[in-house]
Amino acid sequence: MNATLWALLSCLLAGIGARDQMLVAALTARLGRHGGLLLMGCVTGALASGFAAWATREIAGQMTYPARLVLACFALAAAGIESLAFKPKFKAKEPTRSLFAAAIVLLSQQAADAARFLVLAIALVTDAPVPAAVGGAFGTGGALLLGWLAAEGMLDAQSGIITIRRWAGTVLLGVGVGLGIWVFAEIGRY
Repeated sequence: MNATLWALLSCLLAGIGARDQMLVAALTARLGRHGGLLLMGCVTGALASGFAAWATREIAGQMTYPARLVLACFALAAAGIESLAFKPKFKAKEPTRSLFAAAIVLLSQQAADAARFLVLAIALVTDAPVPAAVGGAFGTGGALLLGWLAAEGMLDAQSGIITIRRWAGTVLLGVGVGLGIWVFAEIGRY
């Protein structure tokens, strides 16, 4: 249960101002509040979280626990770098109104975003990939629901959202590097 809760909270917080959330907000503002768009976003978020959990299961079975901790630190740092490096787009150019096209774009953005790196890290540390994937799916769904419901407000708050993303990225990168140094120091003592 802890992995589910941690993944839910971390994906919900990492999803604030994320590229997928802002795409849903931009498409909602441009095309109207369409339930299919939210559903597709939630499905692609669940698929991306499931893939991160599957990757964890494949990787973790061949690693010792200290090695998994090191990889989890790298995943935290990667989540921070993703939050710092990739800015969300606040305008969507959707010529087709196709939910399938929107789903492809959402899945490509969610495949390696901060939330999926956090699912990976939590699954590695807790050795519970399925609960982490479930929490990641629900956290992503919550973030997308927020973007869907408050589309105009989020698009109007561009500078604030970018600032939030930078602070979140800095914290994640700092935590990943700090924990990585601590794990390497602890491994070196033995």
